[in-house]
Amino acid sequence: MATQQHTRKPAPHGMTLRDRIDLYTNKTGDCWLWTAAKSSAGYGYINVGGKTMKAHRVAYELAFGTIPSGLHVDHTCHTRSCVNPEHLRTVTNKQNQENRTGARANSKSGVRGVSWYAARKKWEAQVQHNGRNIHLGRYATIAEAESAAIAKRLELFTHNDTDR
Repeated sequence: MATQQHTRKPAPHGMTLRDRIDLYTNKTGDCWLWTAAKSSAGYGYINVGGKTMKAHRVAYELAFGTIPSGLHVDHTCHTRSCVNPEHLRTVTNKQNQENRTGARANSKSGVRGVSWYAARKKWEAQVQHNGRNIHLGRYATIAEAESAAIAKRLELFTHNDTDR
């Protein structure tokens, strides 16, 4: 886990964990943004009892209690540095994967679930669900392919906030 240096002063000795979270959080907007150490992916980190932990997980536990084993903490706001408990929920890995925004970073179409199929000169739509790729067909326009992908995600996904 690569972390970036932060510019804030270290927390004073004896400060509670909740006070430390508040010290390193910018609460001026709807999202409460972590201002201390972050990973290269944008997740905040905090040291708790000599162990480095993700700040949003610590914020969740302070607000709601222990995270059940095997569950992830999902950002409903899609902001990785957000530690606002109102924007956090526990989910399974499957549900966490469903609640994505936009296409993957390596997408050439820029549209989630849509790629160009050069051999047929058509747009191809697909959805990943429960570890399987579900092929939805090939379409003349990117808009048609995107509509097919959205419809299938709405049918199959339980935590697909982006398409709702």
